[in-house]
Amino acid sequence: MQLPFERLNLRRNPFGELRLEERPALAVIDPGPLLAHLEPERAALQLLGDKGRGKTTHLLTLRSVRPAPYVHLPEDGPLPAVPLDAPLLYLDESQRLPWRVRRRLFRGEGRLVLGTHEDHTRALERAGRPVVTMHAGAGLDLARLTEIVSRRIEAARRGPGPLPWIPEASLRALLARFGDDLRGMERHLYDRVQRQEAVGPIEVE
Repeated sequence: MQLPFERLNLRRNPFGELRLEERPALAVIDPGPLLAHLEPERAALQLLGDKGRGKTTHLLTLRSVRPAPYVHLPEDGPLPAVPLDAPLLYLDESQRLPWRVRRRLFRGEGRLVLGTHEDHTRALERAGRPVVTMHAGAGLDLARLTEIVSRRIEAARRGPGPLPWIPEASLRALLARFGDDLRGMERHLYDRVQRQEAVGPIEVE
């Protein structure tokens, strides 16, 4: 019996949801310039953007280089513990933090890296923090997208030999259709791979 995706020389669909621990190794992110923004005392770095722009991947990549507590605030359910006195904290979906807790956190002494849909610049500056805002998803061009999808496909490799690939025309079509919505691209490619019959180009119209 043929294993799933064996016909494609893959162990799994490359564009399925990655585990948190997998993301830093497959990210196409240079953490150095971002971490440099954390040099000042009480510095705050915001990674601002809509869903699917890579905020979580940025946070986890930075954390892999400069370890510190990471907290994701869920849309529903109880609020997880947030270490307000941590020297450095990576906080994902910080716009979900209740305002009283947010105010205490912003007034604290630790450095912050925030993944957020909401711009906290005013509140952070009122708390006396130096703030740098980076827009997650900015700079997603053909070269970067090519590297992202190539890493994802290679990471799912089953064995030696050729793998499916995405032609340049298909990558350009993805950029035209989805802009900087990387998650939207991944979902579209996931469906394409599910229907792929054999090793060859993964076409996107």
